[in-house]
Amino acid sequence: MFNSIRGMLSAKGTEAVYLLSGDIEWEIVMPVNDMHTLSLNDECRVLTWLYHREDQMKLFGFIDDKRRNTFLELIKVEGIGPKAAVKIMSGISQDDLEKALDNADVNRLEAVPGLGKKTAQKMVLSLKGKLVSSQSKMSLSSAYNDLIEALVGMGYDRRQANEALKKAEDSIGADLKEAEREKILFKEAIIYLSGV
Repeated sequence: MFNSIRGMLSAKGTEAVYLLSGDIEWEIVMPVNDMHTLSLNDECRVLTWLYHREDQMKLFGFIDDKRRNTFLELIKVEGIGPKAAVKIMSGISQDDLEKALDNADVNRLEAVPGLGKKTAQKMVLSLKGKLVSSQSKMSLSSAYNDLIEALVGMGYDRRQANEALKKAEDSIGADLKEAEREKILFKEAIIYLSGV
């Protein structure tokens, strides 16, 4: 329903920000880490997700698509609702969360306030390979991201697709034209993933 709201940040609470857009002031629940990137009285754009039940409506906000996607993946995990997802995202940085999930580091996840061992284990089972850490991504171009999405669309695990592309990139020359390079990268990545 709402993809984003643009306006002036009029106030910050402990769990929400207040965004003045025209004559409407929106209350938007946000992870603390996202809130810290916003400054009072600044013009900003907040990506949103609407939680709607018979008895309540709440608007959740995020600084970018990656953060919103992380939230949407978290709420798919059994036992994690929107409020718990925001609490988890407030208690651990994006990079640390991605690394902990990719490395199946249940102990690191358990260190997040309010996150128990069982939920941490469920997170690892559900989300391992779905969020690729920025460290392992290096600086991916949009073409590189498109190749990863294409491989994921073919049924390959996101983390493995990323690793296969990195291996393929190491094995081909840097003097190729962009289009030719993409074709070869894609082909080589599939070979790595197929174990041929």
